[in-house]
Amino acid sequence: MLLGSFFPLYVMIMAVLGSIVFGLATPTEAAAVGALGGFVLAAAYRQLTLAVVRESAFLAAKTSAMVCWLFVGSSIFSAAFALLGGQEVLEKWVLSLNMTPVQFMVLAQFIIFILGWPLEWTEIIIIFMPIFIPLLPHFHIDPLFFGLLVALNLQTAFLSPPVAMAAFYLKGVAPPHVTLNQIFAGMMPFMAIQVLALVLLYAFPDIGLWLPRVLYG
Repeated sequence: MLLGSFFPLYVMIMAVLGSIVFGLATPTEAAAVGALGGFVLAAAYRQLTLAVVRESAFLAAKTSAMVCWLFVGSSIFSAAFALLGGQEVLEKWVLSLNMTPVQFMVLAQFIIFILGWPLEWTEIIIIFMPIFIPLLPHFHIDPLFFGLLVALNLQTAFLSPPVAMAAFYLKGVAPPHVTLNQIFAGMMPFMAIQVLALVLLYAFPDIGLWLPRVLYG
């Protein structure tokens, strides 16, 4: 059972991520590798039918269209926000607070954490991140380091009550006898680990930055 269920998926995941890490493919090309691996696995499990291919193509097109419209909406929002002077007003307001880099980082991560309750990660990354990024040079914050903190922060926000979208996703696939409160209780230890990882990453940035420096520095 282990050979038939775990190792094929493990090989496909390593092929996708490994091709990116070792510079053999861009993320877009790695996605093609993953798609090819999915076809091979479906054929190996004898699930590669015309209906499966049709449904996969429809869902891929639906997701791509959704993301493209998010890009369109975010571009319009960012352009209007900048044209009306919103970015300049926001920068002046933040700079007038005379915050230290630590205070700015805490404020930004708190705002992103709150946004992670009602919004998906795509909306936050595409719409709200462009508001924070122009402020990073003033506080001498590495954009890559900021992005790593945001990624961990969003993972924590998706597990945090009162919304906790991940809990409702799990409830949708869990057996009927598993209650939402049980899912919340089971997520608390993992959420505590996420918060600890966030603190450790901020205290020791090399945890997340040493590999990019080795590969691309």
